[in-house]
Amino acid sequence: MISHKRAVAMLALMGLMALGACGPATLPQGDRIADRDEAQNRAVHRFNVALDRAVVGPTARGYGNVVPEPIRDGVGNFAANLSQPSHILNNLLQVRIGQASQNLVRFMVNSTIGIGGLFDPATAIGVPAAQTDFGETLHIWGAPEGDFVMLPGFGPSTTRDTIGLIVDMATNPVRQVVPADDRYYVTGVQLLDLLGDRYEVDDLVDGLFNESADSYAQLRSLYLQNRRFALGGSAPALDAGGDDIYADPYIDPY
Repeated sequence: MISHKRAVAMLALMGLMALGACGPATLPQGDRIADRDEAQNRAVHRFNVALDRAVVGPTARGYGNVVPEPIRDGVGNFAANLSQPSHILNNLLQVRIGQASQNLVRFMVNSTIGIGGLFDPATAIGVPAAQTDFGETLHIWGAPEGDFVMLPGFGPSTTRDTIGLIVDMATNPVRQVVPADDRYYVTGVQLLDLLGDRYEVDDLVDGLFNESADSYAQLRSLYLQNRRFALGGSAPALDAGGDDIYADPYIDPY
């Protein structure tokens, strides 16, 4: 019998084959929003905000205040290195061989010289990460963006990126090779990394949730603009200083 994870991978591959004759999907304009389930999405957003205020935010601040920055950086480097095989897999599915090679070199350098990824010598020698995910893979093969979706605990997404999230989680090469009894260590490192990220954007998240007249609409707009920019669209939303003002305060599984 085919396992659930393998079935997901097979369905994803079949979808790519069906889209194989297509080019990259057309990106909507930055201000165009399809949100047919807005009432439900707003309810999920309220849950996410409550979760952040009661649990995620305080935990992240405690983590950031107690754990020294060098250790947080090491955890972040290690978690990022665990993501490299998934980036490589998606690079190959996107037929971006150069980026796949770049990520492979980065993974090998950081896994060896960087002591399993605790350090990041690859960046120091000019081999940055070419981050990607299965949502981008679907975009490259012509799958449309779909509707805006607010996911419980994960935050803003789209129909296409939600499918990408599920596939990335099911097919992550690291989780396929790590023994089942040890996978919770991988999950623990990734959660600590997310807490570190949340700590770094604490002021931004608090400003968005507490000072915005409509935090849902602002988060939706910022997410869509910046996601479309990352996929090759028009410029992202910037603040007065010219910096990217979007930062996802929820879980990033990629």
